[in-house]
Amino acid sequence: MFKRTQPSWSPPASSVNRPVLKLYNSLTRQKEEFICNNGNHIKWYSCGPTVYDAAHMGHARSYISLDILRRILSDYFCYDILYVMNITDIDDKIIKRARQNYLYEKYMKNNRDINSTLDDATAALNYYDGLVRQTTDPEKRNTMQKIFENVAAAVKNLKSAVEMNDTEKINTAKSKLIESAADPLSAWLDNRYGSTVTDNAIFESLPRHWENEFHKDMKALNVQPPDVLTRVSEYVPQIIRFIERILDNNLAYESNGSVYFNVSGFDERDKHRYARLVPEAYGDTKSLQEGEGDLSDDTTEKRSPNDFALWKRSKAGEPSWPSPWGSGRPGWHIECSAMASDVCGAQLDIHTGGVDLKFPHHDNELAQSEAHFDQPGWVKYFLHTGHLTIAGCKMSKSLKNFVTIQEALKRHTARQLRFAFLLHGWKDTLDYSNNTMEMAIQTEKQFNEFFLTVKDALRSGYAEGHGGCWGPEEQQLSAKLTKAKEQVHAALCDNIDTRSAIEALRELMGASHMYLSSRAQCEPVPSPLLASAGRYVTHVLRIFGVITGRCDDIGFPVADVDVSVEERVMPYLEALSVFRRQIREEARVLGADRVLQLCDELRDYHLPALGVRLEDKTDRTVVKLVSREELMKEREEKRIVEAGKQKMKQEMLEAQQAKGEQRKIPP
Repeated sequence: MFKRTQPSWSPPASSVNRPVLKLYNSLTRQKEEFICNNGNHIKWYSCGPTVYDAAHMGHARSYISLDILRRILSDYFCYDILYVMNITDIDDKIIKRARQNYLYEKYMKNNRDINSTLDDATAALNYYDGLVRQTTDPEKRNTMQKIFENVAAAVKNLKSAVEMNDTEKINTAKSKLIESAADPLSAWLDNRYGSTVTDNAIFESLPRHWENEFHKDMKALNVQPPDVLTRVSEYVPQIIRFIERILDNNLAYESNGSVYFNVSGFDERDKHRYARLVPEAYGDTKSLQEGEGDLSDDTTEKRSPNDFALWKRSKAGEPSWPSPWGSGRPGWHIECSAMASDVCGAQLDIHTGGVDLKFPHHDNELAQSEAHFDQPGWVKYFLHTGHLTIAGCKMSKSLKNFVTIQEALKRHTARQLRFAFLLHGWKDTLDYSNNTMEMAIQTEKQFNEFFLTVKDALRSGYAEGHGGCWGPEEQQLSAKLTKAKEQVHAALCDNIDTRSAIEALRELMGASHMYLSSRAQCEPVPSPLLASAGRYVTHVLRIFGVITGRCDDIGFPVADVDVSVEERVMPYLEALSVFRRQIREEARVLGADRVLQLCDELRDYHLPALGVRLEDKTDRTVVKLVSREELMKEREEKRIVEAGKQKMKQEMLEAQQAKGEQRKIPP
């Protein structure tokens, strides 16, 4: 009777240690196991753009990479994320650009005679020459020097046209001068009349416009919007209170209407350290001054060159808000600290941004936030996305390789750009070049061909269902699917290594193709494994943000149409395919070459224009739905290859004929 009691149970013994998620933390410069402060909930703050111009590929490098990280942490590791991002709409760059745009547009509305135009252009040129000489950045100076030379040439051409008294040449030269002199004129006008610009609306319209454009770009790149979006202009009262707390803790001081952070006082305290991210940059006054902004001239007000502005006294021609220290505006670094702390509290799980923000921006954020809360550890994990280069060079207007997001999207799709980012480590430098994008395009094609092949196989009899066999081929595919899932998990645990995860998926796709090849001579049988492989690859790419659409579909959705279009039209296309195949077979028997030619034209020209690809195999014709643009591109590439072959054939024929003619010549 003793066996009638509940028997004992032993858990399975495992010799394999399951990998845990580790992230490269800039605070320690190594991979650290990721642990949330509060269970499964992540408080995540990401530095947003300073909106004064069009977003470029450097922005895309950061925001696409961070979107991939966010999706994986949320949709794969199932963390509950509060994602906060700011919009910097109060900044020296914005103020200067808005003022210059306003003054230039006002100047252009007034019709000026030739002499006034020449006088103003010459004065602007002289002023701009001084700016060029003061500029220390080599690339920026090179750009400005080219502008200066173009304007100088335009002034010379206009003077020459005036001397010739040629009205047509004068008008043409005047238009070219005004067009080329936009930057020098704007800078000159700002220097003369910038202090007269007092309407705050002028400083609001520019950032609003570029913020809207930024959001459009992010939507086009399939970047998820933040859960909370903060704007500096809407947070001035909270920023003032944040600064007051730092003053109360005796780690800041007021000077001539501005407030500065006391770096040495902060660093002297036992529990605090300045420059946690880049300690070797302590005392880098050049970087610190760049962080203070173009309109800052506060060297006489600071106690130390290492100190930085928390609140800036507004000068004439700058927007201002009332404060206990007088009219002014927030410094750049304090904005993020105040907004992040207001939403997330005294501690962040993750703070992200581009690697160029490490020092001084993020180090200053850390210092002032720790000074505010009077405790270290404001951020637990600091993640920085890598630099972006253009064909091996730094992106620069002087090198004529400056690429906006809109320009990039004219060359490649958002999916191809995302593949390019997935094939590189998120913290490494990414080179945006033809080679990089060609690799991304080929990767996209590999996945698309896999999806099309799997869907064709499922329609041909390998569909999920009861029965089927479980032979050696199925065992191999099952083992490969299991291994792929383990490899993807290990890769994502290892600092979100999407490149290795993509490679694991490639191996699974190869195993699936081998499975179909091994059964090519057999009757199709129900194969749930094949569908599982297709769905798993789709699932991972959907997590990466590569695929959108219904969760039960396999593969990429067909562009610009309802996602269920494949189910609707495929029976008709299959019927057409079978009918065409029967016609071709009869035509071969009858020797009807013209009918065969028409069948080929249907396959090569008419159906691709509708987004349909036919592939004639030995025993059947495969039907695939592909985007029309891709098929048109394939057809053009095929035409170029064929033209090259014909040209080579013609050249070889001509060479043979030439040799034949030479042989006819008597010795």
